[in-house]
Amino acid sequence: MPTVPTAGKTGRSWPLLLVLCGTIFLEGSDVAMLAVAVPTIRADLGLTTASAAWVMSGYVLGYAGFTLLGGRAADLLGRRRMFLTWLGVFLVFSMLGGFAINGWVLVVARFVTGVAAAFMTPAAMSIITTSYPEGPQRDQALLVFAGVGAGGFSLGLVIGGLLTELGWRWVFFAPVFLAGAILLAALRLLPAEPRPEPAPRGHDLFGAASAAAAMLLLAYGIVRLEHRGEGLGLTLGALAAGMALVAAFTVIERRAKAPLVRLGIFRRAAMVRADVGALLFVGAFFGFQFVVTLYLQELRGWSSLRTAIALLSMGCDVVLAPALTPRLVNRYGNSRVVFGGFLLAIVAYGLFLPVDRDWSYAAMFPSLIIAGTAFALAYGPLTIAATDSVTEEEHGLASGLLYTFTQFGSAVGISTVTAVYGIAALGGDGSPDAVLDAYRTSLVVPVVMVLLGAAVSALGLRNGARRTARHEAAAPVTRDGADDGSPGHGRRRPTPNP
Repeated sequence: MPTVPTAGKTGRSWPLLLVLCGTIFLEGSDVAMLAVAVPTIRADLGLTTASAAWVMSGYVLGYAGFTLLGGRAADLLGRRRMFLTWLGVFLVFSMLGGFAINGWVLVVARFVTGVAAAFMTPAAMSIITTSYPEGPQRDQALLVFAGVGAGGFSLGLVIGGLLTELGWRWVFFAPVFLAGAILLAALRLLPAEPRPEPAPRGHDLFGAASAAAAMLLLAYGIVRLEHRGEGLGLTLGALAAGMALVAAFTVIERRAKAPLVRLGIFRRAAMVRADVGALLFVGAFFGFQFVVTLYLQELRGWSSLRTAIALLSMGCDVVLAPALTPRLVNRYGNSRVVFGGFLLAIVAYGLFLPVDRDWSYAAMFPSLIIAGTAFALAYGPLTIAATDSVTEEEHGLASGLLYTFTQFGSAVGISTVTAVYGIAALGGDGSPDAVLDAYRTSLVVPVVMVLLGAAVSALGLRNGARRTARHEAAAPVTRDGADDGSPGHGRRRPTPNP
């Protein structure tokens, strides 16, 4: 693993990065553990299928609905304050979920936990981007941060399987202990920051309300896509109302004296490409993983623990992201590495399309390991690109935008593959072969998503090459190749002859 960079403004490199990575590990593993435990929770509490689905969807609604607001709140109200406050909320409502005796308490607990993550995660990421100087140090810290988050999800599948064997309530109590340890460490290690001055013209309350309502309605509509024709009017109504509120939000922000979101930030083409790319990549990844999980558990009859161990190979990104990706980024640049990640994802998901009823694990393994490698290559550099060259005052906003897109991506990916599977299954006779055909049809969704993502990321290849060439040409040539802090630092430069 490469040397962890020095936090330019804090001087607490290892402890600070460890605390922040612990947060993203907590968030990723929490989601994964619950995904494994939901069938057991449903059986123990006697939940209906709809109630069990909302235990998962409630978290997505809270996260996707408030991430944009959470990112901007970190800029305006203080990153440290938002991080500590909402980490505490995460802890309390995780504990509440563990004591739940009925479905509605679980749904409420998961919704508020998602809201807490929506404020906590962008704050953690913006602390990194403001604590490490722009360039290789910040890039490496972000790559480690992204890799640990992805590893948290992969390891969470296995941990969730083990904890569910002990009792599903431990899936809620385990994050409480981890969150408590992170909170105690953060109180000591996070650098103090000046108390934010109140906005001279007041806060954009109407913008905040319309943004939160729009994101909630859109997330609700997307989650309901998996119900297909059932309640179609409600689904379309939620999506239409969400889009209308997005339009209203845009008008409000244009007229606001102190807007919640400066609309000019969307003129940054690289940031927008990264956000859209993250939506498509994460959506495809989670959609693929969801279909594979259903195939292994429902068609093959594998236990949740056996399935989790089988999918652990997709967690190779936890090793590759900090060890390999920084070297590739330094040599080839973000754009090329992201594009390579999309190409690998196309190969991984395409290899799984002809899946059969009696496939051995050896036949599945290439798809799983290549998918994990693709995640290692694409996700971290997308995180860098989403915040690169953004002013420090808007790092929280840029982080919030990224996580808004990724959460919508996961919702779109899972809901779309579920809807396509359901439509395909309706035309079958319910036999194992018909179910298998429905799985194959739904696997087309992640393939299409990464094809679109590759096309989006390809748009940045020429600009990325120009930017790299310009930085290298502008960088002073040094005798020993040492980092001089210039925009092109961290790349190999020629050494003049003595």
